[in-house]
Amino acid sequence: MMNPIYIDTIARELNIRPQQVRATAELLAEDATVPFIARYRKEVTGSLDEVEITSVRDRLAQLTELDKRRAAILESLRERNLLTDELQRSIDAALTLAELEDIYLPYRPKRRTRATIAREKGLEPLATSLWAQDFSLNPQKEAEMFIDVEKGVDNIEQALAGARDILAEWVSENQTARGRMRELYMGYGTVRTRVIPGKEAEGAKFRDYFEWQEPVASSPSHRVLAMRRGEKEEVLSLDIVPPTDDALATLERLFVKNTSAAAEQVRLAVHDSFKRLLSLSMETDIRLQMKESADKEAIRVFAENLRQLLLAAPLGEKSILAVDPGFRTGCKMVCLDRQGQLLHTETMYPHEPQKRTEEAAKMIARIVEKFGVEVIAVGNGTAGRETESFLRGLALPRQVPIIMVNESGASIYSASDVAREEFPDYDITVRGAVSIGRRLMDPLAELVKLDPKSIGVGQYQHDVDQGYLRDALNDIVVSCVNAVGVEVNTASKQLLTYVSGLGPRLAQNIVEHRAAHGPFRSRKELMKVARLGEKAFEQAAGFLRIRDGAHPLDASAVHPERYGVVDAMARDLGCTVTTLMQDADVRKSIDLRRYANESVGMPTLNDIMQELARPGRDPREQFELFQFTEGVNSIEDVKAGMKLPGIVTNVTAFGAFVDIGVHQDGLVHISQLSNRFVRDPADVVKVHQKVMVRVVEVDLQRKRIQLSMKDG
Repeated sequence: MMNPIYIDTIARELNIRPQQVRATAELLAEDATVPFIARYRKEVTGSLDEVEITSVRDRLAQLTELDKRRAAILESLRERNLLTDELQRSIDAALTLAELEDIYLPYRPKRRTRATIAREKGLEPLATSLWAQDFSLNPQKEAEMFIDVEKGVDNIEQALAGARDILAEWVSENQTARGRMRELYMGYGTVRTRVIPGKEAEGAKFRDYFEWQEPVASSPSHRVLAMRRGEKEEVLSLDIVPPTDDALATLERLFVKNTSAAAEQVRLAVHDSFKRLLSLSMETDIRLQMKESADKEAIRVFAENLRQLLLAAPLGEKSILAVDPGFRTGCKMVCLDRQGQLLHTETMYPHEPQKRTEEAAKMIARIVEKFGVEVIAVGNGTAGRETESFLRGLALPRQVPIIMVNESGASIYSASDVAREEFPDYDITVRGAVSIGRRLMDPLAELVKLDPKSIGVGQYQHDVDQGYLRDALNDIVVSCVNAVGVEVNTASKQLLTYVSGLGPRLAQNIVEHRAAHGPFRSRKELMKVARLGEKAFEQAAGFLRIRDGAHPLDASAVHPERYGVVDAMARDLGCTVTTLMQDADVRKSIDLRRYANESVGMPTLNDIMQELARPGRDPREQFELFQFTEGVNSIEDVKAGMKLPGIVTNVTAFGAFVDIGVHQDGLVHISQLSNRFVRDPADVVKVHQKVMVRVVEVDLQRKRIQLSMKDG
């Protein structure tokens, strides 16, 4: 049973109703997937979208982990007979890990500290007396009573110093003090970096941070991660500099009650506590908070870039000649049929050192004619632009579009277990060329075979929390695959793996069943797949498509559980389901309110009507041809003032990187994205967007190109 407090907490944080949280949590507990809940349980959740459902799921997971830590703390306190009713109430009420750990800190088993040693010398009663700050207390006379040479307390000053050590620990472990310090550090602290002497040349890439400082509160994700990487590589020193005077004043207001002699001892202890304990603890805390915040933002940007890349417009089913370019080793070519199956492979050598251009030209003409090539795909890596220029100069039997394809990750795919399984009899060059061609046909179907981190649309992906990154990127892949839908009779095992409710084992079983029994003729036949039970069918069926299936709706996103509703509509109108799908005038005559009930509401009925109008519609944009500027093939060809077409390859918090066809992406800084003020680059550009840019500056030595998208 979920804690009712959590329902209200999540509802308040996400600005949704408690009932929506409760309903979503119950569906998640039944192993329903995010895409399934968002698409097919709108009436239950109040039409929450995938982002909101994911937020509920993730916050529930955080609170579950918090409960595990809470239980461990309570058990530890019980075992040591330290748990009181008041302490339990405080622990039960904690809603963040930081708050929970602050409560537990005074009771946590400690290594031997100065305060521990002072307690062993019997000085805690003296600390308690000073803590009261009574005007009548004379600290020296009180301390004289605790002199004990055998315990190592030789004089009054040693007794007072030991007592202050205990006071300092009390201050550093005080929950209120830690909360105030955390707020102060986050609100008014400064992050500062300096180059480590002697590392200037070695760490040139961190030159911007050799002498740098900025407020903690406004330090952006990319700079935090860059500074931390510089520190990790031992080029930079990184410090969190607090507003010391404000911190001490805050602590004095909390703990120093008056101007008595005892209060002066407390004041000295407060200063010592901040310098020796609290400042170090807070710096660690704030560094972790900054890292966590930076990770979340970097992963958010990475995930959104990945979504845009996965949902890039597909060329569709075309006969393709795919070319993986190269100089010395030649250009590996493969012919793919309209379903992406490998038909033929060959290698040409049109470039130096072989320069067999005439032979290569004849080879291309022959292949285009023999295999009915409709499109030529060229990888954009080494020799890509040169190969493109060569191909454009050929007199081919007919007009064939030549398209540059981003091959990021293709080499990783070609050496992977997935590629070896698909093409056990071919080497990595053939596999890489196949990947280039298939990526043009359907980016989503091909890119799901790669680890999302290797696709090349993120920054600092190796510096962020790897578990969080993996989960976030997996969510994006799942979302994209299910948004587009999957043709079950042609999909790869990797693509099927991401379908709601399936996973690797069931995906493999579907492929094996398909191979053994032929294509699926209806969604119902999926129930014959080994281990695919009712729950998996419920979760997956709506996202799987069967072209020309037994039921007209098998090719649509209408879930089989709602076929009866559509059948009823057709029956009431005296027509077939096929007629409903083909005739807009017939659909307009449907009164949806007649079909609404407790389980099927207007959101689902409206979705059904959209599907009837465009069954199995692909949400991706239409493919558009694109060509880089001829003659601009390397960074040396790029000059300030040029206007060039480009493709956005990466969107970051500080701008966007654009491929202009010279093997070195240029940067459009956030200030150069538009004539208007831009808060978030993602508001202006997206990955794979085609843009026109103006060259502002070219730094050949550092291989940097500065671009602008501003008018004029």
